[in-house]
Amino acid sequence: MRYRTIGTDPKTRREVSVLSLGAMLMGTVTDEATSFAILDRYAEAGGNFIDTSNNYAYWVDGSQGGESERLLGRWRRSRGVGDEIVVATKLGARPNVPSTGFTLDIEGLSPKAIRESAERSREHLGVEKLDLLYAHVQDRSVPVRETVEAFGELVTEGAVGLLGVSNHWAWQVERARTLAVAAGLPGYEVLQYHHSYLRQRTDRPSLRSSDGQEGVAAGDLLSYLRAEPALVPVAYSPLLAGAYSRADKPLGPEFDHPGTRARQAALRAVADETGATVNQVVLAWLIGGEVPFVPLVGASSVAQLEESLAAVDLELTAEQRATLDAAH
Repeated sequence: MRYRTIGTDPKTRREVSVLSLGAMLMGTVTDEATSFAILDRYAEAGGNFIDTSNNYAYWVDGSQGGESERLLGRWRRSRGVGDEIVVATKLGARPNVPSTGFTLDIEGLSPKAIRESAERSREHLGVEKLDLLYAHVQDRSVPVRETVEAFGELVTEGAVGLLGVSNHWAWQVERARTLAVAAGLPGYEVLQYHHSYLRQRTDRPSLRSSDGQEGVAAGDLLSYLRAEPALVPVAYSPLLAGAYSRADKPLGPEFDHPGTRARQAALRAVADETGATVNQVVLAWLIGGEVPFVPLVGASSVAQLEESLAAVDLELTAEQRATLDAAH
């Protein structure tokens, strides 16, 4: 396994594996025995960066979420896991009432919601301190300063180690980080967005913004990351839920543009040249890019995880990267 640093403060920064394991469906779609086997194999391979959220996976059984966090808590206790494993969780998108579909009736990022949800997540995970806590979604109903202060207080109190942000426009991230600096408070240092080799259209309205897809790593966010190399980006859904390799998982309309076919052809060519799977090439492209991302992969079996783990050791040549990057 290979590792990189998240965080800049020597007191809170952590060394995490360059491949993160997503636990979104653990405890619901993926049963406990299978989930434990996947987590055990990931840890055995040197993986130490596990991702969840306080709302995972409410839509499966019509709950408010928490199933994934609770499963991770049971796994930690049964295996005697301590600080060697970094568990990241998120708050802000937990539904206020049980729901079976995506909803705008969510807890949001008020100081009250942040404090109550962080406490609930600590209880679920069985930890005194949350290693990494994300603002899961934007909340324009709350002044940014209040959100920044609430998150910063949790860090200064020792209830949270590092802060992250997901599904916010780049300008919102910069505004929050500027306010944190001005207040002398810790700010967001890990950014989690959808990012993959095939590029998603960003002009289609999202559930929470008529302006487009705020959760996609588009040009403004990539440019921001180039200018702020201390920030660590995490790529969720990098394998497009199996669409790269499974005929029964067609790409959605968000990938309906001319560049998709050109990139698919380049990806297949590099996969053939390396002898790797297309999924492994995608993950290697993310890990070793000019703006290096930490891919966040899910797995419903140990075999799926093994394929992703093998990508960590796949080194793409400069020529192969040029082939991939030039396709459009």
